[in-house]
Amino acid sequence: MNVTTILITSQDASDFADFDHGATRFVFDRLTGAGPQRLLEGPVCAFIDWVMDEMSGLEMCRRLRADPRTAEAHITIVLETCDAEDKRRSLAAGADDYMVGPVERTNVLDRVLALGTGRAATVSTKPFRLGDLEIDLPALQARWQDRAIALRPNEFRLLRFFAENADRVLSRTELIDGLGKQDPPIDERTVDVWVGRLRRALREVGAGDPIRTVRSLGYVYDSH
Repeated sequence: MNVTTILITSQDASDFADFDHGATRFVFDRLTGAGPQRLLEGPVCAFIDWVMDEMSGLEMCRRLRADPRTAEAHITIVLETCDAEDKRRSLAAGADDYMVGPVERTNVLDRVLALGTGRAATVSTKPFRLGDLEIDLPALQARWQDRAIALRPNEFRLLRFFAENADRVLSRTELIDGLGKQDPPIDERTVDVWVGRLRRALREVGAGDPIRTVRSLGYVYDSH
C-alpha cells in the first residue's frame, strides 16, 4: 500500500486516526519544533499553526524547506484569522497554501485528497547521502562506497531512520515509534534483532560498525 504522511503542529494530531483511501494510507503525525520524529514515507503534507509554542509558524515553514526530508512537502499555514498580510507572509516564507483554523481531521483529509497529482504526490528521487552511505529511496536500495547492502525491508527502513537522525541517541521506543511500528505493538527486543542484522549487513560491505550501543539508553549511528 502507498503511504502519504501528514504532519500537523496542532496537539489534536496525536488523536487523528490513519485513513485508507483506495491503495493509499494517509498517516498522521504530530510535528513539533524538534522536527519530524518518525520515518517519512511517501509524499508529505504539513499543516503548520501560525503560532506555535516553540516558534512562529513561519519559522517552522522555513525549517521544513531547509530539511532535505521535507523540502518538497506541500505546506499549509493554519491562520488564526483571514488576514491578507498574514496570507502574503505565509507564501513568502515558502508555504504552498493557507487556511483558517481550527484544524480537523476531515478538513485536512479533504485538502490532501484534493491535491491529487500535484506537488504532494511528488516523491524526491534524489539519493540520501551520509559520508560513504547512499540510500536510494525509489529503488529501496542502500550502498556503502557503491557496494549494495543486502537488507530486508525492516532493516532498510531502520538504516534510513538512523541515517536521518545520525549522531542522536535513539531509544528502542523511539525507533519503534519512528518506524511506525506501534500497531500491532511489538516487543522492544525485536529492535535488537533488527539492529543485529543491520550491523552484519554493514560489516559485509566494509562499513565497520557505525551503530553504537549506548548502555541503558539505546543506539546511535555515528556519522564520523
